[in-house]
Amino acid sequence: MFKDLDPLLHSQLRLAVMSLLIGLESAEFTFIKEKTNSTAGNLSVQLDKLSDAGYISVEKSFKGKKPLTTCRVTKKGLRAFEDYVTVLKQYINK
Repeated sequence: MFKDLDPLLHSQLRLAVMSLLIGLESAEFTFIKEKTNSTAGNLSVQLDKLSDAGYISVEKSFKGKKPLTTCRVTKKGLRAFEDYVTVLKQYINK
């Protein structure tokens, strides 16, 4: 019997965001938007979902006069991502 895949990470955009952030200390909203080829509105909603789950931290500040949103994976998010990959491997290697 396989464990269920984490539905929060099973979304294409949320999984892309987590995959991107895993390899970085942090990333700015515009960088994530560009790399995931998403719209600002959709990315914002998905970042909120990841943040609400405690998988990422979102810091809002200013760079000069422009708003700056920076995201980081949390320890909880890293564990969730690692668990997701482990379960996915079980499905692949059944």
